[in-house]
Amino acid sequence: MFARLMGLRIISPGELHDLIQRRQPIVIDVNAPQRWMSQRVPGALNLDPVGYTSSDLPTDKASRLVFYCSNPMCRKAPNAARRAEKMGYTNVMVMAAGITGWVDAGLPTEGG
Repeated sequence: MFARLMGLRIISPGELHDLIQRRQPIVIDVNAPQRWMSQRVPGALNLDPVGYTSSDLPTDKASRLVFYCSNPMCRKAPNAARRAEKMGYTNVMVMAAGITGWVDAGLPTEGG
């Protein structure tokens, strides 16, 4: 898992689901827009993993941000999370399992 190798904090699909129930994280899907449209974690924003700016993120640098992409082999979410850290965000995590891990865990999705 690239996120772990990069020293990023990892969150499981189940842990993320629990956080969403408490309305705590901002969930960011960095998959292609077509993939986001078809299936995503409920409430997830879709951002370009290399093109997003700080104006796409909350002004509070302590906001809990959770990034994910397609699967554990995908590098887009870890790279996007690292970028957020470089922008000064201090509570950044990666759901390394990606949307495939979320679906495999039987968790609800939004989308077409």
